[in-house]
Amino acid sequence: MNPILIEVKTSLETERLTLRMPQPGDGKVVNEAIQTSIDELRPWLGFARVTPTPEETEVNTREAHIKFLKRENLRYLVFLKETGEFVGSTGFHNIDWDVPKLEIGYWMATFQSGHGYMTEAVQKLTQYAHQGLGCRRVEIQCDRENERSRAIPERLGYVLEGTLKNDDLSIDGKHITDTCIYSSTI
Repeated sequence: MNPILIEVKTSLETERLTLRMPQPGDGKVVNEAIQTSIDELRPWLGFARVTPTPEETEVNTREAHIKFLKRENLRYLVFLKETGEFVGSTGFHNIDWDVPKLEIGYWMATFQSGHGYMTEAVQKLTQYAHQGLGCRRVEIQCDRENERSRAIPERLGYVLEGTLKNDDLSIDGKHITDTCIYSSTI
């Protein structure tokens, strides 16, 4: 089946959050969160190596919108239900519709961290991937040194399948890193 024909929810809700597909115009709030969170994001995420301009972020969110429609990458922007404030980004990456399996990635606006929002969002995505999309495997990969990122799959009961030693080059290009592979399977 052509992935474009797969029904995918463009919006999901949790008790405190709304997760929705990026829309044209979202680049402004996403860029503001990146700007205020850049020091925390820079060690872990390639897009934060150089602080993006508002225009670059708008282009990126529009491209994410297109990829969502094509079912290539399903990014969800995370907003507080009560106020509509943007708190982070998550979504399904490295999708293999034939298995089906996918990977969840995420980042959080620094000023919103510590409230459990991203754990809540990833829990919803994990549930939706298994029950809504029929995924047999959901994976989360993160740098072994990124303890805050690793805490999310660990809180949610993902299994640490292994650590790939000397797997990647650090974002700053200065050293080799290890990658932790977590999974949730049905």
